[in-house]
Amino acid sequence: MANLDLSNQRILVTGGAGFLGQQVISQLCDRGADPAKITVPRSADCDLRVLENCHQAVKNQDVIVHLAAHVGGIGLNQLKPAELFYDNLMMGTQLIHAAYQAGVGKFVCVGTICAYPKFTPVPFKEEDIWNGYPEETNAPYGVAKKALLVQLQSYRQQYGFNGIYLLPVNLYGPADNFKPESSHVIPALIRKVHEAQIAGDKQIPVWGDGSPSREFIYVDDAARGIAIATTSYDGADPVNLGTNYEITIKDLITLICKLMDYQGEIVWQTDKPNGQPRRCLDTQKAQEYFGFTAQVDIERGLQNTIDWYRTHGE
Repeated sequence: MANLDLSNQRILVTGGAGFLGQQVISQLCDRGADPAKITVPRSADCDLRVLENCHQAVKNQDVIVHLAAHVGGIGLNQLKPAELFYDNLMMGTQLIHAAYQAGVGKFVCVGTICAYPKFTPVPFKEEDIWNGYPEETNAPYGVAKKALLVQLQSYRQQYGFNGIYLLPVNLYGPADNFKPESSHVIPALIRKVHEAQIAGDKQIPVWGDGSPSREFIYVDDAARGIAIATTSYDGADPVNLGTNYEITIKDLITLICKLMDYQGEIVWQTDKPNGQPRRCLDTQKAQEYFGFTAQVDIERGLQNTIDWYRTHGE
């Protein structure tokens, strides 16, 4: 399959000012995209939940990379399930439809690992995505994003619309969201340890019992995978982006404490939810379809993230 020459493509990157988006733009430019031809709509003046704004955003664009999402950790998913369902569904479905109507050449949709069923065999294979309902705490978000896969596949079938769907595992890295009310597990734990060190606290509370496992992908790796797929993948199948490395929350917090030189005690809050029991992706398709493998291991990625937070705070 011939690679898409990005040098003459007008590219819209929704969420392009965000944590992942900035890295995706950098990776697209590394692959020949012209920065002057990349557009980043800002939510303040382009609310993609409004159809007319979607039509305006996609006008005269050749490639859409849809990263924009209303997203957070377990806490936010429990607090605002309706908002997470509505916002993500409306942004995505209207943008896809507007892009199809405008004759956009390629649509790259970034989905979520939350779309997988609660008890998916590990490692998660793309074929298993419909074999059950997602884990309850993040199901509204996961179902909304999974609906976009159905939309892209049906638009491909009926209209020949070239839309691809990628499933990155949990992201982390420098410039992540460290806000307590909406952060994911790695930035939340780094912040907890940092604040405990400053306060001189001898113990830190951590949600759940430490038994669930997770897989994490460093933001630069995820962005590189998205950029490679933008140039080199045109298939209907959803594709996982991950590292194929699984770590329990207990081992994760132990590693973070070691890297941050914190000797305090971990107090497990077993009245708080664990979330999905295990998460680890089968990453063979990304390798097979467009030659992507992750490069940054968890220890190096965590150290980079810790160093950034200690320097920049939020």
